[in-house]
Amino acid sequence: MSSDITGLKDGLDPQNIAFWYKKVIAEAKEMAPPWLVDKIGVKQDPILYLKFNLDISKRAVRYLMMAIENNLDAMPYATRLYFLKVQELVSQEMDKALV
Repeated sequence: MSSDITGLKDGLDPQNIAFWYKKVIAEAKEMAPPWLVDKIGVKQDPILYLKFNLDISKRAVRYLMMAIENNLDAMPYATRLYFLKVQELVSQEMDKALV
């Protein structure tokens, strides 16, 4: 049981989440057309290590969502839940923009 808890804790480690953000952003940039590459980015807060500011163009959201989806299976469980929530929040923000 303690190994399960350690695994969950490691999945929410700021360095682990930062690693997966880098991987997802890099993959999204590979998929995106050249003119959107500079419109995809993420910045980690220097004080609140679990806070990440996602800086992405509305036109590039599709590539981010695909990159997250492509990497979900490889992520630890807690990290996977985190990125599923990121997908949900980005989708909600996109829905707000349509209204």
